[in-house]
Amino acid sequence: MALTLLASRSSAQDAYPTHPVRVIAASAAGGNPDVLARILSARLSEIFNNPFVVEDVPGVGGVIAAKQTAAARPDGYTLGLNDSGSLGISIAMNPDANYTLKDFTPITALARLPTILVIRPDVPVNTLAEFVALAKSKPGAMSFGSAGTGSIHQMTMIIFAKAAGISLLHVPYRGGTGLVNALLTGEVDAGWSGIPNVVSLIKTGKLRALCISVLERDESLPEVPTCDELGYKGFDVATVLGLQSSAGVSAPVVAKLAIKNPARARDCRPAEDAGAKFMQDDLDRYTEVVEEFHLQIKP
Repeated sequence: MALTLLASRSSAQDAYPTHPVRVIAASAAGGNPDVLARILSARLSEIFNNPFVVEDVPGVGGVIAAKQTAAARPDGYTLGLNDSGSLGISIAMNPDANYTLKDFTPITALARLPTILVIRPDVPVNTLAEFVALAKSKPGAMSFGSAGTGSIHQMTMIIFAKAAGISLLHVPYRGGTGLVNALLTGEVDAGWSGIPNVVSLIKTGKLRALCISVLERDESLPEVPTCDELGYKGFDVATVLGLQSSAGVSAPVVAKLAIKNPARARDCRPAEDAGAKFMQDDLDRYTEVVEEFHLQIKP
């Protein structure tokens, strides 16, 4: 997909960039931030005729990458591709984060990654309504897995469970692969998963899909309805990935980097919100969840 860059005519910043730009991806190699950062950096390198070099910085739910982004010189030569986890959930939930949104210059929102609610095929339900009815019949007995405490998977289920009026047992794992394996081995009943991790398992009947977490169906699984379609009006929860720099980067440099039509990875959706809005919206949403349910990542 082409990237449309909003060019700046500011004479003071017209030369940017004159040397390589570091792009910090808040994930290990192959993670969504890494994949999107490499697509983005390749295109920016081509447009600016200057290297944009990706560096993967995994760990602590994106906190390490976010701290490195925030601590960089405010010259536009260190950029961060951070997401809802590090810029929303971690600030709200992790006392060791030690940064706020004021420590960043938002550049743009890039993509939204939905999740999908999947269950083991031997759970005796076929629809979301039946799943909710079963959960209501035995509060706290059914379990759901997540990619870890404070993950988007846990947050999505907390938000959904509140809307549905159900209570489930949370079982955290280390990453999305651990969650999927737990579903396949019968350790948990349900979970919200990244779509690429479970598409083939759904199509082969090893897992059963109930709904998508955003307002549009996914092209890879067009038969799976949205929660909104199934009566949970306005249910729209996704990981948003955006590009940031440290606080104080000049407006002309930000304007050069602001992406109007980003490339998108397989299950990403282009975000309409500006970079600042997505960051604040996520922080507000997850702060409310953390405070209501007294959640915290223990140091």
